[in-house]
Amino acid sequence: MSELDTLRNLRSEALAKISAAGSSAVLESIDTEYLGRKGEVTGLLRKIGSLPPDERKDFGQAVNVLKEELAAAIAVRLGQLSSTELDAKLAGEAVDVTMPGRLFRTGHTHVLVETMRRIKDIFIGLGYEMVDSPDIESYKYNFEALNYPEEHPAMDEQMSFYINDHRLLRTQTTAFQHRVMEVRKPPLRMCTIGRCYRYENVDATHGHTFHQVDCFTVDHGITMADLKGTLQQFATQMFGKAVGVRFRPDFFPFVEPGAEIAITCVLCDGGGCGVCKQTGWLELGGAGMIHPNVLKGVGIDPEEYSGFAFGMGIERMPMLVHSISDLRVFMENDVRFLRQL
Repeated sequence: MSELDTLRNLRSEALAKISAAGSSAVLESIDTEYLGRKGEVTGLLRKIGSLPPDERKDFGQAVNVLKEELAAAIAVRLGQLSSTELDAKLAGEAVDVTMPGRLFRTGHTHVLVETMRRIKDIFIGLGYEMVDSPDIESYKYNFEALNYPEEHPAMDEQMSFYINDHRLLRTQTTAFQHRVMEVRKPPLRMCTIGRCYRYENVDATHGHTFHQVDCFTVDHGITMADLKGTLQQFATQMFGKAVGVRFRPDFFPFVEPGAEIAITCVLCDGGGCGVCKQTGWLELGGAGMIHPNVLKGVGIDPEEYSGFAFGMGIERMPMLVHSISDLRVFMENDVRFLRQL
């Protein structure tokens, strides 16, 4: 068989393979097989030098024509395959716009965090400065500086988590008062939000860890009317314009006189229900005029300055707004509960 016959057979074989190639990957291997650096057509070109001189020209021209023909056939087939593969890919990725969309679950802020942010916004709007205070507090700031008598029930170790004889987990955010007043002088409008800890049996209305907001004001001529006006404004912004605020006498060592803060039940509009125990009122916290002994303890003359203070439990607020009867759900991270809020 002559070299030209070999060339014709190689052409027929290569063109048949190119035509039958079912994918661009197969076509690429065919290209390498015939036109690659070690391919069969490339090998024929290397043989030209071994042929008789009178055959070299014709054979060389024939090999180059074959090379160009195969390259052109591969390019055409590649275009066909690319179009087919693209159509198949698009068909596989096609979106039926008539199908209903899928709802993606998104995270959101915890209800307690939302409540704390709202409280901060309200008090900042009323001119209060937000400060932080430590969770691990000294006996001095938590009790002694707040005018607690030694026989007060809160002094019982069973009510507090003591770390040592002088330090404990704070039982109330009111502990920040003395810390602020001993380094800053009136006029003062201060507020803090944080966790508190008490040795309690955990049930639907009690927990060993809870959150409080505590505020105090010290200035010339501060009266009980200022306290009532401040809390009325807070309640209105927090619970709505229709809410009423009630003050009843109560005792707290660090205020004199002291008062219990309550609002009209937001669930029954004051008509009486199971949540408010048919009273029409819901307790929020305690308040009063800062005791003169507390002011004297930080070098503030109670004859010149006066002030008020109040503290409220934060968990109670979303419980009222969302009709939640068990405060434990706030700390359990049950997704079923959190999705509802």
